Amino acid sequence: MFELGPLELEAIRLSLRVAVWAVLGSLPFGIFTAWLLARRDFPGKSILDGVIHLPLVLPPVVTGYALLLLLGRRGPLGEWLEQTLGIVVAFRWTGAAIASAVMGFPLMVRAIRLSIEAVDRRLEAAAHTLGANRVWVFATITLPLTLPGILAGAILAYAKSLGEFGATITFVSNIPGETRTIPNAIYTLTQVPGGEDAALRLCVIAVVLSMMALLVSELLARAVGRRVQPHVA
Repeated sequence: MFELGPLELEAIRLSLRVAVWAVLGSLPFGIFTAWLLARRDFPGKSILDGVIHLPLVLPPVVTGYALLLLLGRRGPLGEWLEQTLGIVVAFRWTGAAIASAVMGFPLMVRAIRLSIEAVDRRLEAAAHTLGANRVWVFATITLPLTLPGILAGAILAYAKSLGEFGATITFVSNIPGETRTIPNAIYTLTQVPGGEDAALRLCVIAVVLSMMALLVSELLARAVGRRVQPHVA
């Protein structure tokens, strides 16, 4: 019963690939956005914060449809990307990575922002008085002390990407070998006769992968926290 077939293996490989690229592509933006929200006051800050967290409360299908309107081949940004750079993301695995990144971005930003806000600003101020500029202070003080939150946010976004379904299937459809991730494969298998066993196997794998991501997130955050804390003291 637990022997995986080609369709299941393909879905697992594609899900891992999509999740990795979703996190790698969004992490720099997540760190910058979290720092902006934690350290800067500006007009429209509450609106930006609301927009970032909107995917958490919107139906995922709405987010996927918005991505399709924006990045589809007839969308303003999608058409520009295709005509200018020859890049097409709609109905491609890269589009699945973008949809997963958008859905996981609020979790990433929230974890990193809380970590940045927990950093003692007196340490940053002391570095400024010694002549360090903002970039150097961020790179040598803020970023290392924020590392547990960055790791936690990245892994939470990774776990969210592994389980993303609504936005992905709306934006990039359910194409075998291209966009059929684990959730899409489970949905497909539940619609065909005799697919229940394979769907159950993928469900078990999805639970295991998600639990592993959460456990690794917790262990890494604790390990990094123990390494950073003595230096702070």
